[in-house]
Amino acid sequence: MAVIEVSGLSKRYGGLGVVNEVSFSVEQGEIFGILGPNGAGKTTTVECVEGLRRPDSGSVRVLGLDPVRDRRELSHQVGVQLQQSLLPENIKVGEALDLYASFYDAPRDWRELLREWGLADRRHARFGTLSGGQKQRLFIALALVGDPKVALLDELTTGLDPAARRATWELIKRVRDTGVTVVLVSHYMDEVEELCDRVAVFDRGRIVALDSPSRLISAVDADQRLRFRPLTPFDDAVLAGVPGVVSVTRSGDLVIVAGRGDFAGAVTSALARAQVPVAELRIEQHTLDDAFVALTGRPFDPQESR
Repeated sequence: MAVIEVSGLSKRYGGLGVVNEVSFSVEQGEIFGILGPNGAGKTTTVECVEGLRRPDSGSVRVLGLDPVRDRRELSHQVGVQLQQSLLPENIKVGEALDLYASFYDAPRDWRELLREWGLADRRHARFGTLSGGQKQRLFIALALVGDPKVALLDELTTGLDPAARRATWELIKRVRDTGVTVVLVSHYMDEVEELCDRVAVFDRGRIVALDSPSRLISAVDADQRLRFRPLTPFDDAVLAGVPGVVSVTRSGDLVIVAGRGDFAGAVTSALARAQVPVAELRIEQHTLDDAFVALTGRPFDPQESR
């Protein structure tokens, strides 16, 4: 069942098309990713879904409601974490949650949210003293205090160190596990691969692909690479005729075999028959970066702007 339906959405600023004929749906209970570089139209699209901006054309429905016309009703069913989320430096964690809870008719117990998101010991701490990861946990708690059916999380892990980013990923999974449908806006490829059931890839105001990360990656028509370090000398001709092998090159003491299909198993079998022991054997898997290059013809640059 679709909880969000976007059809033919377009938005222009000063004659410039920022979002052009965008269509997608988000199913109940999934983590749906919106991926693209800066300036690709991601945030504008989500702001239209949130009801913060009115589309120039097309339609948006969230839980069957119009986000602009029915914004008051939807505000009690949709939790939002904006790209630029800020609180007064001196507000205390407990005060912020209590304030946000007062906006709703039937909010979650914010004390329970404190415990759930690991902030119980920071209840009396001021916002300005929190670490980046603690601030993000607080923003998630604030987005959930109204007990929403849908959570829209925009660039949630920007500015966090790697450990804090991965900890935040686990929190996002926990949000989904509570039954909340999550829309995650991101320009981090690894984040989308890790978290999302499906992803809409944005580029220059349009969706250039929409599928699961694994299917987008598997559709990349490019050579895969197998790297290893041989422990005894061998002639490259041993691998030249192996099915699927496209090329064999060397970089120092590393051998790099490019190939297609299920070539890796055939390569390791050929090496075993030739009695060539190897170390540091590694297959380079395709990623969403490769998929983006295949779709757009250029590398993915997170900081790109229109």
